[in-house]
Amino acid sequence: MEVITGDKSSLQPLIDKKATFMLALSNTATAKIKGISQAGLPGLMHLTPTLDAEFLSRGKLKSLKKLPETQKGIPTPALISRAVHLLHPFGRIEALDLGLKTPPRFKGRLHRFGIAPSKSIAKGAGIDAKAVFEKGYAFGESYRLRDDYLILGESVPSGTTTAATAALALGYDAKALFSSSFKEVPDTIREKTITKALTNAKGSTDIFDILGSVSDNMLLFNAGFILGVNGRFPVILAGGTQMAAVLLVANSVIKALRNNRYRHSVPHMQHASFGHIMLCTTKWVAKDRNSDIKALLEMLEFPVNAYYADFDFSLSHHPALKLYDKGEAKEGVGAGGALMYGFLNGLTHEEITRQTEGFLV
Repeated sequence: MEVITGDKSSLQPLIDKKATFMLALSNTATAKIKGISQAGLPGLMHLTPTLDAEFLSRGKLKSLKKLPETQKGIPTPALISRAVHLLHPFGRIEALDLGLKTPPRFKGRLHRFGIAPSKSIAKGAGIDAKAVFEKGYAFGESYRLRDDYLILGESVPSGTTTAATAALALGYDAKALFSSSFKEVPDTIREKTITKALTNAKGSTDIFDILGSVSDNMLLFNAGFILGVNGRFPVILAGGTQMAAVLLVANSVIKALRNNRYRHSVPHMQHASFGHIMLCTTKWVAKDRNSDIKALLEMLEFPVNAYYADFDFSLSHHPALKLYDKGEAKEGVGAGGALMYGFLNGLTHEEITRQTEGFLV
């Protein structure tokens, strides 16, 4: 494990401990914009989180016959998280339906909140952002962890675009800091989409009006969730720049609360604890020359220990997995957090590589 921000002190208590793995799933119509994402099958992008959840929990698919690949032949990072689970099982696997067109046939506990898929940010996402955030907060307050800590991953096609737009709309100097599912970020498509979205949100001053137009359900719900947990147990945000954006949203909501620009029924929320929150991503995100997760995290008003798992596919000869090392895929389905869990429980680079390869035989 390598440090992005902070130090390694928070990892020590997690060695040889059990984690609950929770996967946040959501659809945004932003993913329908041609060429904006390669996180799934063309024309079936909405199935990506559904299939990720099925494969992670079952090791096989129910909503599609064959394990999907991108047009370049890249398999989902769910393979990595599933490999770790088979080698050293998570205490349990759970999922959050935060607006899915097709719910997964999930083996485990699937939490539902009555949230609809969001619209494209290019036309206005149409999210009741305050309601989604407060549902996340209430869930964080009431959630009872049955293991030692929580790993929270995500699967949201085009989520890096909505994350970048949300950060910019909130006033963070985050242009060019967000990663992409592509090796080379499709800047023209993404910049046009972001510009349209920011234009639509221009003139709004209410934080939730802004976020309701330019973000996605995962960002809002998870920002509320980590605030609702309020230090009761460790939470590992397992992801890259999208999970950094979750923290930026939470940061902005707290600022709005302190400036009397947001009223919440729980008065102690403005004193929320962030000491229990960590972020863990992959080496592919940490070393990505087209993004800068460290810079995003340093924009927060509170310190966060963030890490990356020093794992790649250098020990693999499989051409599809080698594409990860070429930058064609970087994160997703909590891969960075899963790798962290594996390493903290004694798994080796080679064991994880061989188990991942086994899915592609």
